[in-house]
Amino acid sequence: MRQETQQRRQPSTSEHEHAAAQGPFARNRRLLAAALLILLPSAVVLAVSVGAVRIPPREVVAAVVRGLSGLVGATPVGLPEPPVQDAIILQLRLPRVLLAALCGAALSLAGVAFQAVFRNPLADPYMLGASSGAALGAAAAVLAGLTFGTLGGAAVPACAFVGALTAVALAYGLARRASGTSTLGLLLAGVVVGSWAASALSLLIYFSGRFLAQIVFWLMGGFGAATWRSIGAALPYMTVGGAVVFGRARDLNLLVMGDETAMGLGVDAERSRRWLVAGASLLTAAAVAVSGPIGFVGLLVPHLVRFLVGADHWHLLPAAAGAGALLMVLADTVARTVLAPTELPVGIVTALCGGPFFLWLLTRRARFRSFGGFGGAGGAGGGGDAGGMGDD
Repeated sequence: MRQETQQRRQPSTSEHEHAAAQGPFARNRRLLAAALLILLPSAVVLAVSVGAVRIPPREVVAAVVRGLSGLVGATPVGLPEPPVQDAIILQLRLPRVLLAALCGAALSLAGVAFQAVFRNPLADPYMLGASSGAALGAAAAVLAGLTFGTLGGAAVPACAFVGALTAVALAYGLARRASGTSTLGLLLAGVVVGSWAASALSLLIYFSGRFLAQIVFWLMGGFGAATWRSIGAALPYMTVGGAVVFGRARDLNLLVMGDETAMGLGVDAERSRRWLVAGASLLTAAAVAVSGPIGFVGLLVPHLVRFLVGADHWHLLPAAAGAGALLMVLADTVARTVLAPTELPVGIVTALCGGPFFLWLLTRRARFRSFGGFGGAGGAGGGGDAGGMGDD
């Protein structure tokens, strides 16, 4: 009896490793939180200040204060009269920068959720066909010449939003009919729906004629059409989707260990997966509708942040949202300024920068296994059907 008591009190090797890992992760969490609190507002001010017309950061802050004071009907004390450049700041640049931050945060949150739900380190926000469905809806709107005002004040983002959600709903319905929404069934259904939507998109592009340039430019992703109305239209859907994902952080921690383990700890795996897929898809659809498909953010940021703060989703989710917003703001700033006055699509910038960095991340296999849930045979993902990278 005494031996059994001593054995129960003796920590396991995995517990020792977990405790040892929490030390540096805890320090990294504090450092990353402090860095994001400083860098993200600074990046927003810097992004608004640069462009064809250079505006000092101090004047950017003053313009924002004047704008906020005007909304509440107050008169700011000690600030000069609004100069002409306030219109550039408040009506052109600030909506674009804020929309980029929102889309970066949304795609990063969706990437974290999908990687945990599918226990697959290569999962991204577009794996259930949201990107292909959105592209198909946008191309159809362009070719049909629709002009009604809905999401973001234009038919293209509205149809892209509907197309993204339709593709995800179709993939989920196919998976549920075939295999009861297992992770493998969802993955295969997403591939099928995405391939079909991409084929239909190719057909529309073939017959697009004079609309070809407009469709191709939208497919590259960017924030050139950003307005306050775009933010107002996308923000409610992002808020709902983000609330669903954040509210199930505990479920994400358990789902990466497999359905059996999650159910043994009191989580209805299928119900949680359904809610998480819905929330992540809503985030993705809202982001793609107002920006077009922008790659690598939802794939790269979760890995980078997991590398720094560990795999606990209570910490991973807010850190990924902040890091994704920062990365997207910087990418959009580079896209606007690197070849000025020519503007690059943001999707090209994220692909050029994200691809090599992600390859470098993958080469560090020893540390990649510590990401939690995606570490091969010994990881929490179980190393099974969708368990992760493993060894080649």
